[in-house]
Amino acid sequence: MRSFQKFSSCALLALSLLAPAVASASPQQAKALADIEAKGLRSVGSERLESMIASNNASEVEFTRAWLAEQPKASGGEQWRCLAEALYFEARGETVKGQFAVAEVIMNRVKSAQFPGSLCSVINQGTGRKYQCQFTYTCDGNAEVIAEPRAYAQVGKVARAVLDGKAPSLTGGATYYHTTAVSPRWSRVFTRTTKIGVHMFYRDGVQTASN
Repeated sequence: MRSFQKFSSCALLALSLLAPAVASASPQQAKALADIEAKGLRSVGSERLESMIASNNASEVEFTRAWLAEQPKASGGEQWRCLAEALYFEARGETVKGQFAVAEVIMNRVKSAQFPGSLCSVINQGTGRKYQCQFTYTCDGNAEVIAEPRAYAQVGKVARAVLDGKAPSLTGGATYYHTTAVSPRWSRVFTRTTKIGVHMFYRDGVQTASN
């Protein structure tokens, strides 16, 4: 029953795209159009529909502080809190686009078989060994204190938008990044995908002359 309701909501959203055509059609034509679209939606399946809707939502994001200011106060469960805290400690000084890019890398890791399968597990991977973790703030020995509530509120909204599937792809599938202030050894091995703000982004693979 739940899967049917989920599909129905997706179908209604997709059917709304036909509204202009249906509005200008006769009752018979409108019914014919609706029948054709319904058959097409059934053949697509709910997972594909959700993907299409998420892609449409991605165009809603603007990488500006003004856009973030217009968004409602963000909230969520443990996974949202882990992502928001990671963005706070790793990227609060970045541009809005840079914050979205860092969040994307963390999400890419969750999707990769090479890393743990949840946001909190990815972010805390290696914690417990000083300077042997994936995200330095989790194992540098310093207390994780959120002293800038406004900055935290902003990255919380970034985290919420990413988790809701509203953000477009920015990093070319990157699973690693570093600031422009450093040049770690692994950056010579992986393929650089892009530079956004003060961060360089990489994915697995040998660096080529064109990168």
